[in-house]
Amino acid sequence: MKESIVLIPRWFDMAMAWLKRVWHDRSPQLRSVLRSVCSWAIALGLVWGGWSLSTAPAWAALPAGNAITDGRALLRYSLPINNVPIRKIQAEVESIASALRAKRWGPIASSLKSADRLVNTKRDAILASVQADRQADAAAQLDAISAGILKATTAVETKDKSAVWISRREILDAVGVIESAMVEGFPFEVPAAYSNLPQLKGRATIDIETSKGNVTVVVDGYSAPVTAGNFVDLVQRGFYDGLPFTRAEDSYVLQFGDPDGPEEGFIDPKTKQYRAIPLEILAQGDKEPTYGITLEDAGRYGDLPVLPFSSYGALAMARPEPDPDGGSSQVFFFLFEPELTPAGANLLDGRYAVFGYTISNGKAVLDKIRPGDKIIKAKVIDGLENLIQPS
Repeated sequence: MKESIVLIPRWFDMAMAWLKRVWHDRSPQLRSVLRSVCSWAIALGLVWGGWSLSTAPAWAALPAGNAITDGRALLRYSLPINNVPIRKIQAEVESIASALRAKRWGPIASSLKSADRLVNTKRDAILASVQADRQADAAAQLDAISAGILKATTAVETKDKSAVWISRREILDAVGVIESAMVEGFPFEVPAAYSNLPQLKGRATIDIETSKGNVTVVVDGYSAPVTAGNFVDLVQRGFYDGLPFTRAEDSYVLQFGDPDGPEEGFIDPKTKQYRAIPLEILAQGDKEPTYGITLEDAGRYGDLPVLPFSSYGALAMARPEPDPDGGSSQVFFFLFEPELTPAGANLLDGRYAVFGYTISNGKAVLDKIRPGDKIIKAKVIDGLENLIQPS
């Protein structure tokens, strides 16, 4: 990785490496101390070290409570929709996860019962928000949700934890299909200043083949159309094929996208210029993203982005330390470690632009990657029609 594209100061790298090394060997009491030290270290790295790890409409607000760490759930919640019944169904089924880990069968049964009641009593209200040409599919998905709830309820009665997990995933997949069918058009106008850049007006799914296996990523143009559009365009160009991972930090980041030669990003063959991508962050409660400034520098210290750094394999844009608008082709996977970089309190949120999440094989593959491992091939497998090239 070339020196001007940095994520954090080297002293901070060393401190984080030490914290991670001792974390797994220490007593619960020392872990508590280390957790506090780590939080302060991150704060110092950001505030004093100068690093910048180089209304959302009501529809994009995350639910209150524990931070969401599932990339699929974050993608569902960030869809630009306003249908309350389907959101309540989703919340009931999402909430099963924490109760299931603790084998609290009563709360699980209660959540399933509430979700089933909503499906049966709010069916028409749910379908009213679905686009006309997708009504039949949405109705079939509601039937699938009812069937999944029945299967999950039976599994709860027999305390079959594995079966409940499977049914939960099937129900939420159906919920996601319905929610996607509710999206109509694009929710905001991208500033004209960025009309020269590719934009993703929707979502795209990308298969990334690495030397350690394949991962699947969904990039979200509803929340970061310029950042996601740039990435999808570069994937289509084959830009990432054969490039190495230039940085691999356990429980932290995997960075790639540094091209061969002296350049630090993508040089557009038409203009012969470095393609600079602005910092683009959609905050909860906003109708469109904030561009060119971190949320902290904008004085929005308590605001959180719609796409947070709270999921293992979150995909974000790297950039030069002093320049929020200096990113180009280099991106990184964030290897979320809840004790070391706690969701909602890791201080990366609002300083770097997350634009997608890993949805399959994330930890199994990304954990194995080391510096020098390569992207063999990246390919758009769905959503390419949402990529809008500059006219």
